[in-house]
Amino acid sequence: MELIQENPDLSAYLAADEVIDHHHPLVRETAVRLAKDAMDSYAYARLAFEFVRDTIPHAQDSGDPRVTWRASDVLERGTGICYAKAHALTALLRAEDIPTALCYQRLRYDAGDGHCVHGLVAVRFNGAWHRQDPRGNKPGVDARFSLNGEQLAFLPDREAGELDHPVLYAAPHPAVLNALKAAPDRAYLWETLPAELA
Repeated sequence: MELIQENPDLSAYLAADEVIDHHHPLVRETAVRLAKDAMDSYAYARLAFEFVRDTIPHAQDSGDPRVTWRASDVLERGTGICYAKAHALTALLRAEDIPTALCYQRLRYDAGDGHCVHGLVAVRFNGAWHRQDPRGNKPGVDARFSLNGEQLAFLPDREAGELDHPVLYAAPHPAVLNALKAAPDRAYLWETLPAELA
């Protein structure tokens, strides 16, 4: 699949905003701490990915009812669903000048019929984009950081109507952000996850 930049200006994928708030002190402190153990930007990207994947539990897996959406809040509270964890990883990577995009998949909804949108990121190295999924591993899910072939949490089943969205977004998709902001808790969010990117 060919990944498509929504914005042709690569600097858009380094920008900060209210969600990807990599100017926030907690994001900066976390980035500096992780960078101390990295020999180069590739090593830093892998460390940041593993930090978000492994130390911030996916709220559905852990049973945490809190909903986070701003990167700094994900780091402070230590919880989030796939979208929130993607926001946190994006902020940590952009904090160290690594172009990072938000991207999505359409997957079967695990709590009932239909589909829902799943969030992940893409990093730019060596002139190409590489998708990474920091959602968090569990039985049946073994996502890893890789620039040599994707090792994502989920492989879409086309016969079941699942798919990869090829667009790389510089900011969270409005359907995703609106669902996160409107949810008073994770149970409500789980019932209102977007099924499509409109």
